This record gives sequence, C-alpha cells and structure tokens, in this order.
Amino acid sequence: MNYRFYVKLLGPLARFWFKPSVEGAEHIPTQGPVIIASNHLAVIDDGLLPLASPRMIHFMAKDEYFNGTGLKGRLKKRWFTSVGVFPVDRSGGSKSLGALETARQVLDQGHVFGIHPEGTRSPDGRLYRGHTGMARLAFETGSPIIPTAIIGTRELQRPGKTMPSKGSTKVIFGQPIMVRKESVNQITHEEIRQLTDQVMKEIQRMSGQEYVDIYAQVVKKRVAAQQ
Repeated sequence: MNYRFYVKLLGPLARFWFKPSVEGAEHIPTQGPVIIASNHLAVIDDGLLPLASPRMIHFMAKDEYFNGTGLKGRLKKRWFTSVGVFPVDRSGGSKSLGALETARQVLDQGHVFGIHPEGTRSPDGRLYRGHTGMARLAFETGSPIIPTAIIGTRELQRPGKTMPSKGSTKVIFGQPIMVRKESVNQITHEEIRQLTDQVMKEIQRMSGQEYVDIYAQVVKKRVAAQQ
C-alpha cells in the first residue's frame, strides 16, 4: 500500500523535483521474474527507479534501517518493509545469504528485484566492478537481467547531503539479457563473472561513466584510511 502511495500520490511531487526522463521502459516484461541491475550514485536512486518502472521493484537495504529502536525505528522498519524493501547484512559471507534467499523467493514468485551490482554508492561518480550475486540469482532462477543506467542523481545529492536539490535526472532501461536457468552445481565461476561483466559493460555504455575494474568498497576503505 505504501509503495502505491509513494508512486501515485508522492510521484507527481518527486517528478517535479527530479524531472526524470525515462527510456526503454518497454524492455521490462509485463509479467514474470526480472532483475533490474543499475549503477548507484546517490541515496535517491531507489526512490527514482520506482517512478520510472511500470512494475513494483523489490530492493535490498542495509540492515541498519531495520534495527532502529523506539518509535522512529519501528516506523522506519514498517515503511521499508511495506514498500518491498528487505534487509541485508553487508558484512558478507554467511550473514548475507538470508537476503539472497529472500531475493530468490521474490524472483521465484514472478516479481521484479532491483539490485546495484557495485554493492554500494560510487565514491566518485565512476562505475566500479560488479559483485556476482546478481548473476548467480539470474542463473538460479532463469530471470532476465535489465541493465539500467541512472544519470544525474549524484549532482542532486552529493555524498553526505540529506536533502537532494531540484534538477533533472534520467533512467535508461537497456535490452534484456536473457539467462538460462541452471542448478547451482552446474554454474561455473567463469560463467558468473562473465555475465556480471557483461551487465556492467552495458551499464557503462548507457551511463557514460568511466569504468574502474576494482570494487567500490576497496576505494572507500582506502579513502577512509587516509583521513
């Protein structure tokens, strides 16, 4: 209900503020499982994509959004849950498996799952190496991947800025990349990495970002260590 409230009632205000133009929305199938894989430039990205997509998108979000205390914490958890967002422990390893299982269930039920393969916001506006969870989910569920480019959000909401400025943005949904369904033991690491790199290459082509073949988290840790 809150998802529809946001898109239908707050959507006009958000569109007025962000002025999003959309290309390729027709590439999103009208039914069946789909993975929307996009670059990640600002916090507002996950508010912009639902305005551009003809179907509801389910997202992951860092688990801190669900662990708050008091009335504010409960309201925040209720809001994120009601609009199709579920928590992920970003420390990695087995702690992240629960979120991937939830994403798999979303796809198995024929819904749309949205993910940022970089795993975090770009620290400097460039496009970084993609993590392979997206590709693994695609193989395991047989879901097509829609490479998606978000343009302009970083200029409206620089890192550390809470309230975004008014301006223009753009969302480009690329041609679907069809993926055959495979059992876990039939998927090779090379296939998973190749598919991930293929998606990132398409995102880079549409967004025009400079590509950096390292993980964004590595760069953020280096910057933090120098401060």
